[in-house]
Amino acid sequence: MANCTFISKATGVPLTRLAAQVMMGKTLKELGFVSEPKVDGFFVKEAVLPFRKFLGVDAVLGPEMRSTGEVMGHASHVGHAFAKAEMAAGDALPLSGTALLSVNDNDKGAIVKIARDLLKLGFTLMATGGTAEVLKATGVPVERIHKVSEGSPHTADVIRGGQVQLIINTPLGSSSISDGSNIRLAAVSAGVPLLTTLSAALAAVQGIRAMQEKALQFRSLQTHYAHAGARGEQ
Repeated sequence: MANCTFISKATGVPLTRLAAQVMMGKTLKELGFVSEPKVDGFFVKEAVLPFRKFLGVDAVLGPEMRSTGEVMGHASHVGHAFAKAEMAAGDALPLSGTALLSVNDNDKGAIVKIARDLLKLGFTLMATGGTAEVLKATGVPVERIHKVSEGSPHTADVIRGGQVQLIINTPLGSSSISDGSNIRLAAVSAGVPLLTTLSAALAAVQGIRAMQEKALQFRSLQTHYAHAGARGEQ
C-alpha cells in the first residue's frame, strides 16, 4: 500500500482508487486507464527513522526497524530529488565542510571514488585507521582520527565539537558495529547527516554536486501537476 501511494504521488494517478474500482468489477478501459502513466522527473522516497526521538539508541538499520513516517523529494535532477528527500527527513546535506569516513573492509575499495568526489566538491576528509590507510595509499589526502577506544581526540570528540559536517559509516559484523556505535550515537546527538550504506553515500555526492551547481527550487505536487495538465500530460 505504501508503494502504491508513493507511485500515485509520483504519477498523479490515484492507483489505489482505481484498484478498488477494478475489484468491484470495473475494467481499466471503463476507468480510462489504458496507458502507462508518465513520470516527470525523479522522485526519491526516504524513511523517517526515530533515532533522534530515542537518543542513546544505536542508529544502525536492522530487519526489525520501523520508520515513523516517509517523505518524498521531486526534481528534474536525481541529485536535487535526493537532497530534497534528505532535507524533508531532517538530514539536510551540507555544501561544504569536513566528511568523516569509516567503512568496513568490503567497502574500502569503493570509498576511494567517493572520497575523491568529495574532495572535488571542496570537502576536507577525516577517516579512522583502516579507511585512512586505504585513502592515503591511493593518494587521497586525509586526516587520520582515532576511534573512541584509541583515546582522545577521537571521532566522537570531533563530531560533538562541530568539526564534522557529513559522516559515512558502514558497519559490518559485531566488531565494526561496536566501533561504529560511538560514531553513530554522536552523529544523532549532534544532528550531523549520517550515511550507513555506500549507495546512500553515492546519492549524497550527487545531491551535493547538484546543489552546488544550482540552488534547490520548491513547489507543491499540486502545482507540479497543474503545470503538467496545462502541457497536456497525463
